Amino acid sequence: MNWITKFIKPRLKTLLKKRQPKLSETGLWTTCVCQQLIYKEDLHNNFFVCPKCETHQKISCRDRFKIFLDNGEYEIIKTPSSPDDPLNFVDTKKYTARLAAARKLTNQDDAVMIASGKLKGINITVGAQNFSFIGGSVGSASGEAFICAVQHAIDNQTPFIFFTCSGGQRMMESAIALQQMARTVLAVNELKKNNIPYIVVLTNPTTGGVSASWAMIGDILIAEPKATIGFAGKRVIEQTIGETLPEGFQTAEYIKNHGGIDLVVSRKNLRDTIGTLITILLKKNKLTLTEATNENQEDTEQIASAAS
Repeated sequence: MNWITKFIKPRLKTLLKKRQPKLSETGLWTTCVCQQLIYKEDLHNNFFVCPKCETHQKISCRDRFKIFLDNGEYEIIKTPSSPDDPLNFVDTKKYTARLAAARKLTNQDDAVMIASGKLKGINITVGAQNFSFIGGSVGSASGEAFICAVQHAIDNQTPFIFFTCSGGQRMMESAIALQQMARTVLAVNELKKNNIPYIVVLTNPTTGGVSASWAMIGDILIAEPKATIGFAGKRVIEQTIGETLPEGFQTAEYIKNHGGIDLVVSRKNLRDTIGTLITILLKKNKLTLTEATNENQEDTEQIASAAS
């Protein structure tokens, strides 16, 4: 490697990068990964999907609720709090400092937010993860929020819809974060015992401990187009097995074609698709309950007849 390649080119790239204009968060324009300049109002009107390359942008929990629920109306459900820094964790900075920065950036207490509202006139409980909050990672507060949402769905007999967007468990909380995998799976089992529909929408990315637990055990699994879904990263897998993985590996479309999920649905069609699905599931549950009631009534009548 000569001195031009080793020293000059990296230096030029650094200088050019520094000179690139940065768009203000409060400005009228934004950019996509395809480098398309997009008017923010147009992006919002298009459900935060790039009109050129159709990349589904990462969005906040509040934006998710607003575009998904009827009339954009929802009520945030207050979830239990937990200790901010149970392990007094420090790496390049304190964990408490990372939490403070994430809360300021997202205006959320944690990566997971829960709300209630209506979808096609049906009362539902809905949850979402905000990737801007430390990569949507799951710690003790996230686990508590998810379990609170499950309890709300059971208490109110409402379908539970969750939008995943996460890199996995929050390692600043170590084993405490890993415990949330088991706790959330047990919570989902309670949904199933109570015949509450549970639909998961996998958005980009859904990886790590989230994909290894509650994200992949929904009654119906839906993904947004081109979403990355998996456990370990593609590069890690290739280095482990010593082989090159297929084109499109870990994309929503690839996983659907191999039976891992049920549907790939564009964001603009999620309301109609999920609205139809929960209508069908609720009717099925109602019929099942009616049949069970009729059977119990027949058994009671037979017992009474035999006793007389």
